[in-house]
Amino acid sequence: MGEVVTEKDKEYEAEERKNAPGGDQAMSDRVNNRSLRPRSEAFKDFMKSGWADDEPEIEPLESSKFTPARLAALGKAFPGERLVIPAGQPKVRNNDCDYMFRPDTAFAYYTGLGVDYEAGAVLVLNPVDPDSEEAKAGQTHTPELFVAPRADNSTTDFFMNPHYGEYWVGPRAGLKEMTAMTGIETHDIAQLADALSKDVGAEAGAVRVRVMRETDPQITSLVESIREANGAADPDKNAAADDKLHEFTSEARMVKDSYEINEMRKAVDATKHGFDRLLSALPAALDKPRSERILEGAFNAVSRELGNAVGYDSIVASGPHAPILHWMRNTGVVKTGDMLLVDAGVEVDSLYTADITRTFPTNGKFTDLQKRLYQAVLDSQQAGFEAAKPGATYSDIHHACMRVIAERLHDWGLLPVSVEESLSPEGQQHRRWLACGVAHHLGLDVHDCAQARFEAYQGAPIRPGMIFTIEPGLYFREDDLLIPPEYRGIGIRIEDDVLMTENGPEWISAGIPKQIDDVEVWMADRAATAK
Repeated sequence: MGEVVTEKDKEYEAEERKNAPGGDQAMSDRVNNRSLRPRSEAFKDFMKSGWADDEPEIEPLESSKFTPARLAALGKAFPGERLVIPAGQPKVRNNDCDYMFRPDTAFAYYTGLGVDYEAGAVLVLNPVDPDSEEAKAGQTHTPELFVAPRADNSTTDFFMNPHYGEYWVGPRAGLKEMTAMTGIETHDIAQLADALSKDVGAEAGAVRVRVMRETDPQITSLVESIREANGAADPDKNAAADDKLHEFTSEARMVKDSYEINEMRKAVDATKHGFDRLLSALPAALDKPRSERILEGAFNAVSRELGNAVGYDSIVASGPHAPILHWMRNTGVVKTGDMLLVDAGVEVDSLYTADITRTFPTNGKFTDLQKRLYQAVLDSQQAGFEAAKPGATYSDIHHACMRVIAERLHDWGLLPVSVEESLSPEGQQHRRWLACGVAHHLGLDVHDCAQARFEAYQGAPIRPGMIFTIEPGLYFREDDLLIPPEYRGIGIRIEDDVLMTENGPEWISAGIPKQIDDVEVWMADRAATAK
């Protein structure tokens, strides 16, 4: 027999839906049909007593030493304007279950908060009074965080609120904890609407508001209502202004500070451990059903042990799956003698991710054909690395990689035209077997800085502090009738992470073997650990 639902229960459920975190409509419309929680006054009184003091000890995050400079640069780009950067809300996986929360990248960058500290939080940069002492000292904005207060064991929400109650979700960082961690003054999220509305208007001297539009629809709707209420409703103009904020925050992340570089090194080191675990699992996985997933599980386990998660869905592609650029089903059989392409990266707790691809002969030894194809990709990558120098562009890396690929395809008799004709804009026949790009920014996002302008990204000089990938490949599909049968069903990609320094590029993933002899030794060593 099911539980009896009283009118009081219904009233509480309605209130609970209305007060769901962030007011998110999708979340607030959910109805919990699994069980009804006790709500008697006796129960509530009993639940408020008898708990030990659980006051957490909070230390400043290492990132808090670096965020003031980031915030200052952001503020100077938008003087006199209020800037709104939400963390975002959990995304529904199914029914009343959410995906693991990951904050918006811009929010993580400017607060220094990683992992899943606070869904629904909002960072606001308030313009300072131009006549204030702060303004005279060069300060343009005061940053403030808005979060939900702790629902600890001194509150009814502790056991009644499944979204914030610490009985349900464990200890959270509240107002004073967030201030201690980030160095940013923190307020109750209930004060957000009033804080955003202050002095907003369309007249001269009034405050203009920009928001990261795509991150949290509820916050964007709040900002739009404030604009409308204060005579600043101009959808096209406001959308363009918001896009400029998104663009700036993306371009700001291109050059990494020392903290970010160190976090990227941690991510690469953790990723090496993931590949080690995967190779140890390879011999036992060979020829078994869904063995791509056996290997995926081995890598992904390390990502949770040493980091926050994988930085993106791992690609584990064997044989004919390897030429499929974004094969992520990982349902195939890893067969003896095939080539195995693994594209994976660990995201550490700060949310910085590595992005590494290695291609292995599944039985531990390259055949002559596999060696020839693999070496071509390796030589292409090295050419891109040598083209990468301070002042070079991504186009320089791209063209260097592509020339080697076109030359080898021509040498093998696969290119129907000359190398120069194929490399010309009117040709590009070699791209049949390498259609994608070969380099991209890397950091908090695996494809970092993606909202940047073309002239700031692809067309801009590479500067010291930038971290990027170089990842050429050859992709010979199983159904490609323009290549010899022995080439079909082979995909090879070699991808490494590169830091540009004052003295030139550095392979920060140099510790992950990729030379043919080194790969074979690595595979043998890891196979030995599996016995």
